[in-house]
Amino acid sequence: VIGMVIGKTDVRSFPDRKNIGSERYTFSFTIRDSPNYFINVNSWGREEYIRSLSESFRVGDCVTIENPLVQSKEAEREEKFNPVTPSCYKLLLSESHSVVKTSSCYEVDTKLLSLLHLPVKDPQDYYSLGDIIANGQSLDGRVLNVLAAVMSVS
Repeated sequence: VIGMVIGKTDVRSFPDRKNIGSERYTFSFTIRDSPNYFINVNSWGREEYIRSLSESFRVGDCVTIENPLVQSKEAEREEKFNPVTPSCYKLLLSESHSVVKTSSCYEVDTKLLSLLHLPVKDPQDYYSLGDIIANGQSLDGRVLNVLAAVMSVS
């Protein structure tokens, strides 16, 4: 699978239920290979493997993923912690079987580069800040999608 990394989480650790007293590490990222299709990728493993993998690429890099495990996603659970994707699958990376390679910006197809700036949500599924201010009371407690641009950082 070849795609542009459009999102990435930080490395996290959890107690390992199988080996009491030890930790399992994880992080996830989202790759996109066309305007309409993107998929979440999860990786679990030893701290050294997960930290090294996480540090090997960043958002905006093009990656090639070799030999991932393809799994059906549990929509309700998966989308609580990861971006909602149009696919009913997710990719799982394994330290012993999977490989992630990063391409230099000179090797990346310009079609892939343009995918970095496309929103992942339907353009009809956003609220403007004006709508939120005007209808704030009726929107209380709801999860909203907001499309915004940063004008300056200081």
